Amino acid sequence: MSLSQEQAAFLLDACSLIKYATEQGFMVTGGELARTPEQQALHVKAGRSKTMNSIHLKRCAIDLNFFKDGQIIWDKGILAPLGAYWESLHPKNRWGGNFKSLVDCPHFERNVG
Repeated sequence: MSLSQEQAAFLLDACSLIKYATEQGFMVTGGELARTPEQQALHVKAGRSKTMNSIHLKRCAIDLNFFKDGQIIWDKGILAPLGAYWESLHPKNRWGGNFKSLVDCPHFERNVG
């Protein structure tokens, strides 16, 4: 599958996730989708990322903000059902809440290598 086909499939899954989260009572706002190499370098320098090979550089990752009762939710336990749903949509989908080295609960990606 070409990168543009992966990006299109990723975005369809992201739409499904946003719809599912809304049905679960979350208000969802957009975070970051695409990054330049310069932006990624800043994230690494600030400790918000550990790699210069972020899937954001390929536009196959998105950071979403989830709210309930006007409060942003960062808690892994609360967001875990959304992560499980995301990973159920496609075998290449990975949720940042399951990352080992840097847990990133708002992060959803399609592993395109």
